[in-house]
Amino acid sequence: MRVARAAAAALLAAAGTAGPGAAAAAASPTAPAPGPARTAPAPAGWSATPAAGRPYVYLEGASGSVLQDTLSVTNTGARPLTVRLSGEGASIAFAVRSVTVPARTRADVPFAVTVPADTPPGDHQGSVRAGAAGRETVVPLHLRVSGPRLAALTVENVRVEPSGTLRYTLVNRGNTVLAPRLAVRAEGLLGTVLDRPERPLPLVLRPGERATRTEPWPDPPALDSVTVRLTAGAPGAAPASARADAAFASPAGVGVLAAVLLAAAGTATYAIRRRR
Repeated sequence: MRVARAAAAALLAAAGTAGPGAAAAAASPTAPAPGPARTAPAPAGWSATPAAGRPYVYLEGASGSVLQDTLSVTNTGARPLTVRLSGEGASIAFAVRSVTVPARTRADVPFAVTVPADTPPGDHQGSVRAGAAGRETVVPLHLRVSGPRLAALTVENVRVEPSGTLRYTLVNRGNTVLAPRLAVRAEGLLGTVLDRPERPLPLVLRPGERATRTEPWPDPPALDSVTVRLTAGAPGAAPASARADAAFASPAGVGVLAAVLLAAAGTATYAIRRRR
């Protein structure tokens, strides 16, 4: 939800001047219930989620703008609970830094996210944090800054280890979050020795992020010279590929080759003797 700068400025001003008494005014408790007559136990639990029960916070706006959302803090215990609020990875300001939530009550706390003027277009990540009763809840924050979008993925530093394991690095060179896919193919002296169609990887790359991964190859050739090519793709990004050359010469493969050469030499010697 985008708000005007004036409304956001008012929110931030309230965050800077709010004291203990302002916490109850800024956070709007709903559905209060009377507490028990006897002494209540310690708070049984609490939760913090974006308003309307969303799994994460999603905001979109231009660089230089101020965006607003609401965090719902629910106290399911039988005593009032004070929850501390903070943000990470973005310029986040809550209307209050902490809120005391009555028993069996929900408090809705507004917060504002300021997008710096030099923020590049694309997807950016952050989090909203709430802490109380010895634990912390982290709510992911996804921020999309409007402007030209570029999806770009590269494959780098491909190499084949002696065991056959393939090692490579994927780099997000664009300004959008990417979900990479990978295809692997290896050609030997006598043809294709490995062919794995494109498949999704259990990986998400944020803009500028890189990840070094390995691809198992449990049964590489015992004796061969191969060229391995890795091709990576992602929605909206052009396919990128890189290659590496490797030679395999395991003891078993060398032994087989020696036996074949000896057999060939013996056959040739026998043929020469027959001709003589």
